Amino acid sequence: MKNTYSQIIKTPLGNIGIVTQDKTITKVDTLVTEKSNNTNNDIEQQLKNYFQNPKHKFTLKTKPHGTPFQQRVWQALTIIPSGKTLTYGELAKKLNSSPRAVGQACRHNPIPIIIPCHRVVGAASIGGYAGKSQGEIANIKIWLLKHEGFTRRLDDK
Repeated sequence: MKNTYSQIIKTPLGNIGIVTQDKTITKVDTLVTEKSNNTNNDIEQQLKNYFQNPKHKFTLKTKPHGTPFQQRVWQALTIIPSGKTLTYGELAKKLNSSPRAVGQACRHNPIPIIIPCHRVVGAASIGGYAGKSQGEIANIKIWLLKHEGFTRRLDDK
């Protein structure tokens, strides 16, 4: 089933498709092939601000669809500042959960970048991104972490 994007924005990572409901973001898809359009300038401007300045704090309203546990994880992700990371284990401990459960919630994050699941890394590697541990999608996590000034060795996948 194809998403109907409210907006498609060109970024350094490729086009990003934005799905909104009542002016609230419900989903973000990376690397979409559709052409860019301009229906919500605030979303586009804040993403541009982030790509120009990785310390940019998003002030967009989001409403990701997920389980209550996923909602807790995604809310916790928004507190991790740009340039900082937590391991899956550290975040799991804060949420009284398991690293694997946190990883699964990160994997299913429907609003990446804005809800920064890329800031959660493995204890021995950077971990996966959107369910991938290598390839173009996994490289997005590396790019985002480098963009934010993350200094740990990033070629350890």
